[in-house]
Amino acid sequence: MRHRMGGSRRFGRRPEERASMLKNLAISLIQHEKVQTTSAKADEVRRTVEHLITLSKQDSPHHRQLAESRLGNRMAVVKLFDDIGPRMASRNGGYTRIYRLENRRGDGAPIVQLEIVE
Repeated sequence: MRHRMGGSRRFGRRPEERASMLKNLAISLIQHEKVQTTSAKADEVRRTVEHLITLSKQDSPHHRQLAESRLGNRMAVVKLFDDIGPRMASRNGGYTRIYRLENRRGDGAPIVQLEIVE
């Protein structure tokens, strides 16, 4: 049974490759504020980014250190805390939105656009 198995998608990759892929996708989403990817990858990276945005609403050295340890990219952390965090101060959640676009031509995978809400 699959009870309580959230976040268990493997994407046909080894654990370190999967973690790197999701981290890079999160960095791209923070830097560009929207990204096109498959539906499954968007669902996985959404959880990480929502948590990081919640951290960025309270700007402290500890929260910056936590975000940088998870992202590994100082420029993304700066944008997260200086731009995105203050913009989301009045929201209680739901910082990202997923739009379904089309199916990918080669293999029919559903492509979506994951974006940070204005």
